[in-house]
Amino acid sequence: MRLQASQSVLLIVDMQTGLMPAIDAGQAQITTVERLAKAALLLEVPVFATEHVPEKIGHTVSALRPYVQSVFIKRSFDATAEPGFNGFLPVARPQVLVVGAEAHVCVMQTALGLVDQGFEVWMVVDGCGSRYLADKTIAMNRLQASGARLSSTEATLFEWLGSADHPQFRAVLNLIKSRDSLA
Repeated sequence: MRLQASQSVLLIVDMQTGLMPAIDAGQAQITTVERLAKAALLLEVPVFATEHVPEKIGHTVSALRPYVQSVFIKRSFDATAEPGFNGFLPVARPQVLVVGAEAHVCVMQTALGLVDQGFEVWMVVDGCGSRYLADKTIAMNRLQASGARLSSTEATLFEWLGSADHPQFRAVLNLIKSRDSLA
């Protein structure tokens, strides 16, 4: 089971302006997901987002908006339970990489719904957050036990590239190295 850029989509769950300030290490999570979304753009991986009750919680944070192709507005914690979600993600790309907030609520419920629908779900763990680390940890454990696979941003990017011969290798490597300059 390997990730392939040509088979992948990135789903950003509820990384909204009213929620992210409450998330543990929320700014670091935004920076991580922005790096992942930039690489997705370079590697032609479509990026989608959900927004939970945006009239109350706000829209997707501004740092991520330029990369998002389409936004799905929802009221259900599990986006897949929402009328109209079926068909929102392209079925021709069965690998759904999930990031977002909160890991133990909307992220987990949506990922479980995607697993139930037969998608190959990959949790990019460093792109997921909750107000409390314990909630995120429990969610990732439950998701893994339910059939989702765990990865990290860096592991995902190298897997999408496949080799140093990829035409976007240098550009993606620069994104990876930019993480070190932020530390």
